[in-house]
Amino acid sequence: MSILSSLVRAYERLPEAPAPGYSMEKIGWVVSLLDDGAPAGPPIDLRTGAGKKKAPRSLMVPASFKRPGTTPRPFFLWDNSAFLLGVTGAEGKDAARRWAAFAAFHREALAGTDDAGLLAALRFVEAWSPDRFAELGWPDEMKDQNIVLALEHERRDRYIHDRDAAKALWARLSAMAEKTEATCLVTGERNAVARLHPAIKGVWGGQVAGGSIVSFNLDAFTSYGHEQGDNAPVSDYAAFAYTTVLNRYLERDSGHRIQIGDASTVFWADASDAERAALAEGIFGGLVEAGDAAPDEGIEAGKVGALLRRIRDGEAIQTVAPELARGVRFHVLALAPNAARISIRFYVDDDFGVIALNYQRFLEEMAVEPPPRDGRPPLWRYLAETAVLRKRENVPPNLAGDWMRSILTGTPYPWTLLSTVLMRLRADGDVNALRVAILKAVLIRNCSRREAPVALDKTCIDRGYLLGRLFATYEHVQRAALGPKVNATVKDKYYGAASAQPQKVFGLLDAGAAHHLSKIGRESVGRKINLEKQIGEIMELMQPGANPFPAHLSAEQQAMFALGYHHQYSDFFKKKDAPEAETGADAA
Repeated sequence: MSILSSLVRAYERLPEAPAPGYSMEKIGWVVSLLDDGAPAGPPIDLRTGAGKKKAPRSLMVPASFKRPGTTPRPFFLWDNSAFLLGVTGAEGKDAARRWAAFAAFHREALAGTDDAGLLAALRFVEAWSPDRFAELGWPDEMKDQNIVLALEHERRDRYIHDRDAAKALWARLSAMAEKTEATCLVTGERNAVARLHPAIKGVWGGQVAGGSIVSFNLDAFTSYGHEQGDNAPVSDYAAFAYTTVLNRYLERDSGHRIQIGDASTVFWADASDAERAALAEGIFGGLVEAGDAAPDEGIEAGKVGALLRRIRDGEAIQTVAPELARGVRFHVLALAPNAARISIRFYVDDDFGVIALNYQRFLEEMAVEPPPRDGRPPLWRYLAETAVLRKRENVPPNLAGDWMRSILTGTPYPWTLLSTVLMRLRADGDVNALRVAILKAVLIRNCSRREAPVALDKTCIDRGYLLGRLFATYEHVQRAALGPKVNATVKDKYYGAASAQPQKVFGLLDAGAAHHLSKIGRESVGRKINLEKQIGEIMELMQPGANPFPAHLSAEQQAMFALGYHHQYSDFFKKKDAPEAETGADAA
C-alpha cells in the first residue's frame, strides 16, 4: 500500500477527525464582539501555561492553506494578527497589506448576510483600524498569534466560524474555485483535483508555515505542460485526508510520534478493530521511546506495560499477544525538513508481528554487560552518542533514519554508524555501554561476528578484543600505582592511537606498566603478582609467532578493541567493592 493511500485509510479511522474544509490550528486569542461589531472588551487569552511556555489551544477552524508568493491570501474568519488586526511584531512583515487583503476578502464574502455573527464580523472589519490596537491597550503578546472571532454572549459556547451560517458560507466559498476533474491516483475515483495540497506542519526543523510532500512549483518539475497538482492528480478529499492525519500524528502529544535524530517519525496501525490497533501502537511506542519507565507511569501502565516487559525479555509476539501477530498492518513514516519541501527518510509497511520480531532482534544484538545505567534506553539516547557534545542537532544527517529503517526491516545497519562511533571514541575516549552496544550490534549483523561477546570472555582470541583488554589492564595498573584520583590516565592520552595503531604506543605502555608494577610491589607483592598474571594470561592468548602489536587495526578490530576494553575495565570496577585475593608474601 502506498504512503498516501495508507494515510487516507488512517484518516477515515481518526476519532474526531476534522471534516473536509476544516483543520486543527493553534489559536492563541479570541476577539469578542458586540452585535454592532465593536470589541466587547480586552481580547481573551486562550493559551495555557505560564510565561514564555504558554501554549495555544488547538481549535477546528476553516482550513488553512499555503500562501506562497507575495500576494497575501487571508483565512476565513480567523488568522494571525497581521491579517486580522493589521499589527505584527515581526520586522519586514507588511501588516498593512495583509490587513487590507483580510478586510477586502471578508467585505465581499460577508456582503448580504443576515446572520448575527457574520454581521458582527462584517461590521468589525468595516470599523477596525490597526491604530486602534494601541489605543485600546491590547497586549503585545497577541502579535503574530492566531486569533478567532466570537459574539460576546456566546463566546463560551462557540465562535463565529462555528455558526451554521458560517459553515454554509464556507462550503459555498470552497466550491466556487474552478477544479479540474481526473481519476485520483490515491483513491482511484474520479473527482476534483487538488491544485495545491494543504501544508504539513510539526516536522522538527521545518518551516513554521508547513511544507509539502507533493508539490510542483518549478517548470522543471512539470510534465506535458500540466500545472501544479495536475501533474499527479490527487483528489481534494485525498489531499485533505492524508495531510489532516499527518498533522494530527505530528502533534507533540499525539501518541503517534517519536523523534529519531532529525527525522520526525509517525506510526500507526491498520487493524479490523480500533482496540487492536491502539494496542499495537502503544507497544511500538513503548519499545522505541519509553525505555524502562516504572510500571505505573505513562505507556507502561496496565496491559501495555506487561506486554512490553515480556517482549523486551525475548518472548515471541505470537505468545505475548497472538491477536497482534497476524491481521495488524503497521506503518512507520519518517519525515525530515528540506527547504519548503519535506523529505521522506523512510517508510516501512509490514505486519506488526514482523516489525516486533525485528525490534527484538535489535534488542538482543544491543545487549552488553554491564548494561547502560538506565537499563534499556530509548533510541535517541544511543543516537546522542554519535553526536558532537551529544546534542541532537549534531547527529550526522540521514544516520538516524537509516538506522531506524534497518532496525524495523532487519537489514544491515548503516556502515556510517560504525565509523561515527569509532570517531567519537577516538575524539573523547568515552568508552561507555551505549557506544559499545552499538559497535557490538554492527559487528554481529554486518560483519557476521557472532563471537562478539556480551560480557567479559577470557577465552576470546580476537586480536582487537585482546588488545582492548590489555589496554584496560595497563590503565588499571596505573591507577593502582598512582591512586584513583590521577589527573589523566593512559586512556585519556592514548586511547585513539592504541585502538587504531597499537604498534605506536603499546611498547610505551608496557614500559610504563613495568614501572608502575614495581611501585605496587613495594606496597603489596601479592597485588603485583596478580596484575602480572593478568597481563600474562592476555598475552598468552595472542597468536603464537605473530606480532602482538600490529601497525594498524581495521574498523572491525577497533570495534572489538572497544568491546574488550569495556568488558575488562568494568570487571576491574566491579572488584573494587570486594578485597582482591592476595598471594605470595602478603598472603602469608
